[in-house]
Amino acid sequence: METKLHVQDLRISFRTSNGKVQAVRGINFDLAKGETLAIVGESGSGKSVTSKAILGIQAGNAITESGEIIYDGQDLLKINEEAFHKIRGDKIAMIFQDPMSSLNPIVKIGKQLTEAMLLKGKARQKESKDTFNTYLKELEKAMIAAPGNKERAAELTAMCKNFDKFEFKHIELESAYNTAHEAAVEAIADIESMVFEMEKNSVKAGADRIKDIATRAKTSVNEYVVKENGEEIKALAGNLTKQFAATKKSHDYSEILPALKRIKEILEEAVAREVPDFFSLGYYMTFSGKDVPSMPAAELNAFLADYISKEFMISFLAETKKAKEYTASVFYKDLLEAIDVLNEKKAVFAKENLDKKECEAAFKVLVKEVSETVDPLSITKDSLTYTFASSLRSEIDTYFNALVTNVKAQKIHDKDQRKHDKLVAQGKTPDWEVAAAAITDLELVKFNIAHLIDRLVKHYEELRAVRETRDFDAETVALIDFLKTNASGVVAKVTPRIAKDRAIKLMEEVGIAEPHKRYNQYPFEFSGGMRQRIVIAIALAANPDILICDEPTTALDVTIQSQILELINKLKRERQLSVIFITHDLGVVANMADRVAVMYAGKIVEIGTANDIFYNPKHPYTWALLSSMPDLDTDEKLEAIPGTPPNMIYPPVGDAFAARNKYAMQIDFEKQPPMFKVSDTHYAATWLLHPDAPKVDPPKIIRDRIARMEKMRGDDHAE
Repeated sequence: METKLHVQDLRISFRTSNGKVQAVRGINFDLAKGETLAIVGESGSGKSVTSKAILGIQAGNAITESGEIIYDGQDLLKINEEAFHKIRGDKIAMIFQDPMSSLNPIVKIGKQLTEAMLLKGKARQKESKDTFNTYLKELEKAMIAAPGNKERAAELTAMCKNFDKFEFKHIELESAYNTAHEAAVEAIADIESMVFEMEKNSVKAGADRIKDIATRAKTSVNEYVVKENGEEIKALAGNLTKQFAATKKSHDYSEILPALKRIKEILEEAVAREVPDFFSLGYYMTFSGKDVPSMPAAELNAFLADYISKEFMISFLAETKKAKEYTASVFYKDLLEAIDVLNEKKAVFAKENLDKKECEAAFKVLVKEVSETVDPLSITKDSLTYTFASSLRSEIDTYFNALVTNVKAQKIHDKDQRKHDKLVAQGKTPDWEVAAAAITDLELVKFNIAHLIDRLVKHYEELRAVRETRDFDAETVALIDFLKTNASGVVAKVTPRIAKDRAIKLMEEVGIAEPHKRYNQYPFEFSGGMRQRIVIAIALAANPDILICDEPTTALDVTIQSQILELINKLKRERQLSVIFITHDLGVVANMADRVAVMYAGKIVEIGTANDIFYNPKHPYTWALLSSMPDLDTDEKLEAIPGTPPNMIYPPVGDAFAARNKYAMQIDFEKQPPMFKVSDTHYAATWLLHPDAPKVDPPKIIRDRIARMEKMRGDDHAE
C-alpha cells in the first residue's frame, strides 16, 4: 500500500519560563493512502503538537529537536515557508476543534469558501508558468551540452523555441475548451436540479439560477464543445429569463421545461464527445499552414498524432533522451565526489568541542558539493539534497547559539536551586520545584548533524546502485508530459464564477441544504454542526491528499458528532483521502479508524489496527481509556483513570504511565519499555509484554466488553 506520510523519531519541546517541556518524545508512524489513522490520548499527550508539526504551524517557542516528516519526497521539517505554502491547504488540510476559530465572523461564508480557491489558483498558474519556462531552458542547455551537439546549437535552440511556440497555441485552445466544457457540465447539473424542483413545484431562488443556466449554456458554444447546435442553444438560452418571469404568479412551467430539457440534451451530447488532442493540434495550426481537417475527433487525433510525430516529436524526443543521458552521467560523477566530501567532512562535526570557523568552512564546502548533485532535468525534486543546506545550517546555528544560552540557562537554574535550598535550610517547605535547566543537548545536536550526513551518503549510494536499471525512454516521455502538464496548468484559471460554482457544489457535498441561499450568509447564522461542515468544505476546496481532523467533534452534541463522523467517512471513501483523526475519546473512532495510535506523555505507547486495539489491547493506558469509555450495553460502573499526567518539564525516567498504573512493576519506574511486537500490525510499549513479566489480564470491564463485541460480531457473521 502506498505510504502518503512517514514520521520518524519526531521530538518536539517547548521553551517556557519554567523550563523546557518535552511534548513529543521520539514517535514513529506511517499513513497509507486512503487510510484513517486515529491518534488517541488525554490532553497534553502530544497529539495536536504532532499534527501541527505536520502542517508546519508550530508555536514560536517550539523546538524540533530531531526527526523527519516525509511527504511526497520532502521532509516537512526542513523545507522553507515558500515550499510549505504549496503544500499547506493544497495537499495537507486541517479541521480544528472549534469551527468558529477557523471562520471569520464578519465575512460571508461564500467569500471564505472562494478566497483560498482564487488565491491558490493564481499561485498555481504562476508556478506552472515558471516551471515550464525553467525546465525548457534547462533542456535546451542540456541538449547543446550533450556530446557532439555544440556545432548544432542554433538548430537545437530553434527546436526548443518551436516547442514553446506551439505550446502557446496548445494552451490557448485548451483554455477556450475548458471554459466551454466546464460551463456545459455545470449547466447540465443546474438544469437537472431545476427541472426536478419545477416538477415538484418547489423552486427556490429560481430567477438567479435560470440566469446562471442561460449564461453557462451560451458559454458552452465552442468549436470543440457545442458547435452544430450553437445557434439553437443561444436562442433557447436567450429566452429562458423571459419564460421564467412569466411563471412567477402561475407557477406553470409547461413552456420553460421543454426548453431546459432540450438545452440539457444538446449539452449532454456535447460533453460526451471525445476531446481533441490540443497539444498536437497546436503544432498543426502553428506550423502546417493548412486548415484543420473536418473529421470526427478520434480520426482527427490519429491524423494529428501522426503529423506531429513525423514533423517534430520523433527528433525532439531523441534529442531530449540524449540530453537526459548526458545530465545523468554528470549527475553520477558529482554524486561520487559528494560522497567522498561528505565522508571526509563528517569528522569536523564529530569532535568533542566543535570549532566555529572549521564548521563554517566545512559547511561551505559541503553545500557546494551537494548543490552540484542536482540533476537539472529531474522532474522530481530530491528532498534530501534540496533541504541539506538549510538543515545543516540550522543544526550548526543551534550548537553555537547553545554555547551561550546554555550558560545563561544553567545560571538561572543554579540561582533557583540556591533559593530552594535556602528555604529548605530554614526549615521551610517550598510549594514549588526547581525546573530542570532549559539547556540544549549538544551531543544530540552533533548526532543530528552526523545523521544528516550519513542519511545523504546512504541516499546517494542507493541512487548510484540503481543507475543501470534506469529507463531513459520512459524518463524522456515523462519529461515531455511534465512540460505539457505545466503548460496546461498555465490556463487552469479559477475565476470568481468558477470558484462560486465549486463552493456551492462543496456545500452540497458536505450536506448543507439550499447552498445558493446559504452561500451569502454569515457564520453566526449556522448551527455548530453546520459551521463544522463549512470548515470541512473549506478544507476540501483544494482537493487535498491528507486531511487532519483535530478533535472535530468535541464541541458538538452526540447526535451531530455522529453525523460529522459519517460525513468524514463518506468523504474519505469518495475522495480517497488519507485521514489523521485526533481525539481523546477512543469511542469516537471505533467505527471509522483503520489503525489507532495511543499516545501518552509524548510517546506512542500502543499502535495497531482498530481490531487490535479494541479486541486485544495490551498497554495499561489503553486499558484505562477503554475502561472509561461509555457502553450502552452494560450498566457497569466506568473506571476513572487515577492521578494526572506527569509534568513534562520533569519527564519520568521509566514508563511515564507507571505512577497511574496499578499493574506497574519496579522496572516501570526505572526504565522506559521498548516497543514489543504483538503481531505484524500490533505493537505496544509495556514491560508486561516482556517474556519474564507476570501474566496480567485486562480489567474485567474490558474482558466483558470484548466478549460482547465478539458475540455480536459472530451473530452478524452467522446472519
